[in-house]
Amino acid sequence: MSPANEIRQSKAERTAEAREKARAIREAQVKKDKRNKLLIGWGIVAAVVAIFIIVALVVSSNIRNNAPVGDQGPSPANANTNGGVTLLANTDVVPVEPSTVDASTVGARPDTAPSPIVAPGAEAVAGEPVKVILYIDFICPVCKQFESTYDENLTNLRNEGKITVEYRPLGFLDSRSSTNYSSRAANAAAAVAGEAPEKYKEFVDKLFAEQPAEGSAGLSDDELKKMASDMGVNIDSAVDDKTYRPYVKFSTALAANIGVSGTPTVFVDGEQWGQGESAQTQFQDFLQAKIDAKG
Repeated sequence: MSPANEIRQSKAERTAEAREKARAIREAQVKKDKRNKLLIGWGIVAAVVAIFIIVALVVSSNIRNNAPVGDQGPSPANANTNGGVTLLANTDVVPVEPSTVDASTVGARPDTAPSPIVAPGAEAVAGEPVKVILYIDFICPVCKQFESTYDENLTNLRNEGKITVEYRPLGFLDSRSSTNYSSRAANAAAAVAGEAPEKYKEFVDKLFAEQPAEGSAGLSDDELKKMASDMGVNIDSAVDDKTYRPYVKFSTALAANIGVSGTPTVFVDGEQWGQGESAQTQFQDFLQAKIDAKG
């Protein structure tokens, strides 16, 4: 049929057709609006559920991290009962058999720190390298600054056999994070000492390189485990089970008991640097004088 022969709709028919199209459009829009509202509703529900899950995980993690730690527990292999791991040349450490410690046997912090402070195991030994003992906290920015300033010199002297360097990580600054980060990091370091002592110094360096800000939550347990895993060391169970947290508690109590009140606290052949006559002496000069005295 040619256009000329098409049957033309009446005005009433055209009006009815337009109304029908409008009705169909309205119905489609209503359905679309309902679908969008439903999707938005479910999206809100999903977001709320996700928030609850995140909050629950955070609360659960904080409860786990801040749960009381027992007094008794094992010390890791290669760590002494003064709380330290002693580095020799290159990646060697002084081997130590694991033992058991009990923080309840340590006396309270003295009201007045003794002067001078006497650190157990720090005294000079004739015929042996000079002993450098560092009381540190892994969230302590001044400890990181000390490491950045003196680590290269300490490493060179250690590799030459002139000194040994002993790290004694503490939980002094647990209150400076919301997750007891100081003790958690020290626990992780203790686990590395036990599992792979040749990686201990590398792990300590990494903890300082990745040092969180004071007041923050600090690195998570998963991040600490990954840090070790990236070095080929598995410390998962020690971190999850807080295996060496009693050891860190013991070491921290012992340090407080002898009068250590802050970090870093540094001893060289039993003498505390930065106190008394050494207060005006640069650390390198103080250390070199001890090395020279041994000939």
